[in-house]
Amino acid sequence: MATWSTHMRCHGTPDEVLRLLTEPDAIERWSPIAFELGAFDGERLSAGDRLRVSGSLGGRSVEFTVDVAAAADGRLALTATGPIRIDVEYVASAVGDQSDVRASVGVMGGGLMGRVLAKATDALLAAGALRAALSRIACELEPAPA
Repeated sequence: MATWSTHMRCHGTPDEVLRLLTEPDAIERWSPIAFELGAFDGERLSAGDRLRVSGSLGGRSVEFTVDVAAAADGRLALTATGPIRIDVEYVASAVGDQSDVRASVGVMGGGLMGRVLAKATDALLAAGALRAALSRIACELEPAPA
């Protein structure tokens, strides 16, 4: 399994970061890989949630089942299972009036198509998609100009 990690300091408390990490509309804005959430009635993702997402990887339409393992105390951990497996963890820690946000994404694929899609996902992450996602989160948390 290839694992990609990055971190960034941003404005906002760990709870404010977690809100962006778990609100469905916000997820679509910052996600490192563009996906659409299926039917989801909640306001925010929470531990124990299971939902479907769909999108495109390597030019192919794909669907995943997402299992949320943790969504509290500044931490979001989930696993997306489909043609490949994607393990995701974001951890926000308070640093004064800001947060240090650490992100980690592990990608694993089995079989020919799984390996191809895993390589395509690895290429996106290697090109900076995870860092760009953290940048979008940081931008949303910037204080409004006075």
